[in-house]
Parts: sequence; structure tokens; C-alpha cells
Amino acid sequence: MTASPKKNALSNLGKIQPNQWLLISDVDDTLTGDASALQDFVQQVAKRQPRLFVALNSSRPADSVDATLRQVFPKNFTPDAIITAMGTQIRVEGECVQAWTEQFSNWPRAAIVNAVLSCGHRAHDDEYQTEHKASFAVPRGEAQAQVITELERLALPCRVIASGQDDLDILPPRGGKDHATLFLAKLLGVDAQTLLVVAGDSANDLAMFQVAPHAIAVGNARTELLQGMPSESSYHANAHHAAGVLEGLEHFGVWDSPGIGQRE
Repeated sequence: MTASPKKNALSNLGKIQPNQWLLISDVDDTLTGDASALQDFVQQVAKRQPRLFVALNSSRPADSVDATLRQVFPKNFTPDAIITAMGTQIRVEGECVQAWTEQFSNWPRAAIVNAVLSCGHRAHDDEYQTEHKASFAVPRGEAQAQVITELERLALPCRVIASGQDDLDILPPRGGKDHATLFLAKLLGVDAQTLLVVAGDSANDLAMFQVAPHAIAVGNARTELLQGMPSESSYHANAHHAAGVLEGLEHFGVWDSPGIGQRE
């Protein structure tokens, strides 16, 4: 976490120190939800710099997440990286990573949207849509199964992420919070087998739980995440929201491991 964006950030990629951890956390109801806990999270992380590199990973588009950062997060907080639109947008210290986004350039979004609308379901508001993510309200169960069947029948390349009672996000096959998490870790030079920790609260975080060696489900996490997360690498915190993320970081020994300048 940095106090302000750094210039020429992308020129320094791959130069994170060997013992620096990477935290990639969901935003809504994971870090947010308790203003006091969020303030404490920002303060605790700042005290332990430069031990931890902090990235956000949200299903919402960049503009929406930026608004939350301005309106909800402490003014002195600027994440080192932000993954948005369900893993289809990545920024590192304010700069877009074009190499990530360009791989989705030929995705047939319009055909996918038409297919879902033809099944009788409505799209989410425009603020939740992007060029490489299409979001809909489709009830769990048979309705979602019918949408998936129709997409398969039309041979449309996509990945479907379901969460909540009726949230259905459709992405390019290489999109997703998991793929973006691993890409960012590699881009930064982080050891994703040992020094990567993720945090979340819902089923749309499950994919990154499945690829990270350490995963934190905050105390208020939904059953849909708790039932699906890998038991051997996941920790269900007692504390809710940002306090739960801090609890998980302590559980996984992030604060206890040698920091930069404190190597064993």
C-alpha cells in the first residue's frame, strides 16, 4: 500500500523483494462494511510497510471501484494494484496493464448479451457492464442452467460466474478473479506458491481461493463461499469485514515472516 500513486510504476514490475507478501482482496463486504475496521486495516498495513503489497480485486468496473475508494476508504489509502470487472481489467499503481486487456479484444459480447436476453432475463444496470464483462440477473437453479445451455448451443466462448441469489457474470474464458490474481503475481515477481494471500466473502471470490496458497474468508462470508473453498488453504475468520482480513493475515503469519530488511 502506498500513500500516493507512483510514477512509471510498470517499469519497476518484477522487482518486489523476495520476502514481500501480496494480498489480493475483494472490496464489497470484505474490506468495506465496517468503517472503523477499515480504518484500522489501513493503519495496520501502513505500519508494516514494506512487508505487504496490497491489491484490490472487485467484480465491479474500474469507475465504480474508484468511486468507492474516494467515498468509503480512508483518504490516505491508495492500493498498489486494482483488478476490476471480474478479472478483466488490471491497473498497477494507476497504470492500465494493456497486455492483459488486449487478449479479450475479439470476445463476442453482443452475441452473448443477445443470447441471455432471449432467455427472458434482464441485464444489470450499465454501471456494472464493461466491454469484457456482461452482468445479468438470472435466478439460481434451472434459469441459470438454461442460460448456460443456450450459450453452449451457440458455441459462444465464455466463462460464467454465479453468486448471490441471481447474479450472473459472463466473461471471456481467460477472464476471472483467479486468472487475474495469478497474472498479477507473476507480473510483480511474487512467489505465488508461498507469498500470495487472498480475501473474500462470496462465491465470485471462490476462483481466487482455489489458486492461492492462503485464503481468508471474512467472518461475514456467505455460505456459498464457505462451502466451496478449499479447506486445506482457507481460513474462516471470526471477525467481520476488514477486521477479518487482518485476523487472517495474522493467522497466516504475514506479520511474523521476515520483512524487507529483516531477512533471516
